[in-house]
Amino acid sequence: MQDNDLRMLRAAAIPTALVGLIAVVVAAFLVGSKGALGAGIGVVVVAAFFTISLIAVAYAARISPVIMMATAMGTYLVKILVLAVLLERFADATTWDPQSFSLTVIACTICWTIGEARGFLRLRMLYVDPEVKVPGSIEEKR
Repeated sequence: MQDNDLRMLRAAAIPTALVGLIAVVVAAFLVGSKGALGAGIGVVVVAAFFTISLIAVAYAARISPVIMMATAMGTYLVKILVLAVLLERFADATTWDPQSFSLTVIACTICWTIGEARGFLRLRMLYVDPEVKVPGSIEEKR
């Protein structure tokens, strides 16, 4: 994992952890221990999903931009499917509060996405290689 990837991870994970902590406290206050447990599980699910995706995309970026895009789309599809299965599977859970889980997942996902976008905008990363020679350019004919 490159330094840029770690900065992106920190830019998204720290605010998400704070939002998750707030969600756990609010759920504990409103619903009780079942709400806190549901919110805590929601924070863990979001953090795990997005961290795995970021690591997979960072690894694929070293191979090829095409593979990176395919990996990003594939991990997105897998996250949505697994989340749908989790929500359906645990809709009638009695050990923890499914509504606290769902609302925390939504809040943390929004926070992670905004944090990742903000982190990306703050990166000082060249998206054009200044050393590349373009075939047929005026500089090449000199």
